[in-house]
Amino acid sequence: MERKITVLGVIQEGVGIGLKNALSLIGAVVLWLVTIWVPYINVGTTIAILTIPIELSKGGVISPLFIFDGKYRQYMGEFFTLIGLMMLSIMPALFFMVIPAYIIAIGWSLAIYILLDKGIAPGEALVQSNKATNGYKWTIFGVGLVLGLAFLILSWVFGLLGAVGSILVFLLLIVYQVIALGCNAVIYRNLVLGNTDQTTIE
Repeated sequence: MERKITVLGVIQEGVGIGLKNALSLIGAVVLWLVTIWVPYINVGTTIAILTIPIELSKGGVISPLFIFDGKYRQYMGEFFTLIGLMMLSIMPALFFMVIPAYIIAIGWSLAIYILLDKGIAPGEALVQSNKATNGYKWTIFGVGLVLGLAFLILSWVFGLLGAVGSILVFLLLIVYQVIALGCNAVIYRNLVLGNTDQTTIE
């Protein structure tokens, strides 16, 4: 059976999605920083920032203004309930069983997106996320590992260049973040929304 996602496939498409939306993503972060001091509004914009892959998964170039959509404030209670449930389960596991905790975290990594995108209960979002990632946890881990190692290696190389290197590391961090968001969008789209037409086979 053809796999829905592969490490190489996610990274290849994620790079394209992330870089295509780089300016929009930077704009969204700037707007978030401006509004983070505004009570109530900041809750909605923060939730929007954390769920950017939902917008990216729709294709095309997103608008930075999407963070002001009222739907993000509408699910404020459910969002914090979901975060609380995840922390209550993952934190104890981190102290006693690091590897199982990481597996649980990967299994639930799509829950926030499912909650906001489908408007379902927090507990059900966790269940659906775990089902969607079943059989793909190593793939998701591999994507994060490859991106992380690439970032660390390039940061080390750039760090040898002094002041210029510091600027390059900062720019690299931005590129890393937009590519990571693009990859998360590909994972969410293919595992939850079921659109595998563009999946690249490893």
